[in-house]
Amino acid sequence: MGNIAIKDPFWFLALLPVALVLWLRGRRAVPVLLVPFAAAWHRPSLAAASRWPVWLAVTGLVLLTAALARPQRIEDKREVHSQGYDLMLCIDLSGSMLSEDYEKDGHRLNRLQDIRPVIQSFINNRPNDRIGIVVFSGRAYTLAPLTFDHDWLYKQVDRLSIGLIEDGTAIGDGLGIALTRLDQAARETNGRRQGAFIVLLTDGANNLGALSPQQATDIAKSRGIPVYTIGAGKSGYVPFPEMDANGHKTGRYLRVLADLDENALRDIASATGGQFYRADDTHNIEAAFASIDQAQKIEFQAKTYLITTELFAWPAAPGLGCLLLAALFARRRSARGPAVPTSDPTHPVAVRLRPTVTEVPLS
Repeated sequence: MGNIAIKDPFWFLALLPVALVLWLRGRRAVPVLLVPFAAAWHRPSLAAASRWPVWLAVTGLVLLTAALARPQRIEDKREVHSQGYDLMLCIDLSGSMLSEDYEKDGHRLNRLQDIRPVIQSFINNRPNDRIGIVVFSGRAYTLAPLTFDHDWLYKQVDRLSIGLIEDGTAIGDGLGIALTRLDQAARETNGRRQGAFIVLLTDGANNLGALSPQQATDIAKSRGIPVYTIGAGKSGYVPFPEMDANGHKTGRYLRVLADLDENALRDIASATGGQFYRADDTHNIEAAFASIDQAQKIEFQAKTYLITTELFAWPAAPGLGCLLLAALFARRRSARGPAVPTSDPTHPVAVRLRPTVTEVPLS
C-alpha cells in the first residue's frame, strides 16, 4: 500500500486566517430586539439554509489547501544485493531431436518434448538472471536476446519445434552467436567477461557451419565465459518416428544410431571452465540443470529508489465542488430578495439591528 506523506505541509498555514475569521465571526456581538407579532417577515427555508454557503466555502478552502500541500503515496522500492548472471541457452533443433528415446508416464516423448519443460523450469527458477536463447540446426539464430522478461522467454520456449531451421548440426555457429550476444563492454575486465556463461544442449556431432566447435571454444576461453554442455539422448540405436509426406507420424518407427560426440562436448566444457552432463533420461536432464542452477553467482550493486503517486486530485475535486455549491447557494439566496410578510402574525422573531450612532450637536 505504501505510506502517505505531505510534500509541502507549509500550505496548511494558509488556513490560519480562515480560522481567525470564523472565530471573530462567532464572537461578533449583534444587538437583538424582540418584536412581538413580527412573524410576517419570518421565512423558515431561508433561515435554515443561511449557514450552508459559509460552511461549504470553508470546507472547500480546507480541501483545496490540502491539495496544494501535495499528499503523496510513497512506495519504498529497495533492490537488495541480488545475485545473478547473464546466460545464453544454446538449443539444438536438428531433426535427430525427434528421436523418441525418452519416456514419461508410459508415453514416448521425443527429446525436445522432454527437455522443453526442464528448460522452462530452469528459466523460472532464476529470476535475477538475464537470459537469452540461441537455436541452431544447419544454421544458428537468436530466438531471444538477454532479457529479464522470463514470462516472454517461457512462451518462446513453448513455441520451439523441429523443422524451423534447415537440418544439420552447426554447434560452432550456435556457440559463436551466443558469445556475440554476451558482448557487454560494461561487464568486461581486461577483456574477460564477468558474470556470464552458456548452456549448450545438443544430441549430435557438429557437421555444418562456418565456425568450428574448437574455434568457438577458443573464443569462449579467451573471454573467460564458461560453457556448460549437455548431451541429450541415449547411446546406440534409438527409435525414430517415420513421417509421411506432410510431416505427420505414420505410427511406424525406424532404428537409427545416435551420433552424439560426447568427447567434443567434454572438451568444450573442460577448456572453458564449465562442466559436461550426460542426459540420457528425464532424471539426468533435471539433475544437469539443477547442478548448473547451483553455480556460483556474482553479486551486483544494489539500487534504492522511491516511487511516489500524487494524491492531490482526491481533495482538490471535492474542494472545488464545495466552492461551486457555496456560490450557487449564495446566488440563490440573494436572488430571493428581502423577506415578504406572511398572513401569520402570531410567531415572534428576533430581529437583528445594526448599532447606530447619533450625532448630537454641542451647545
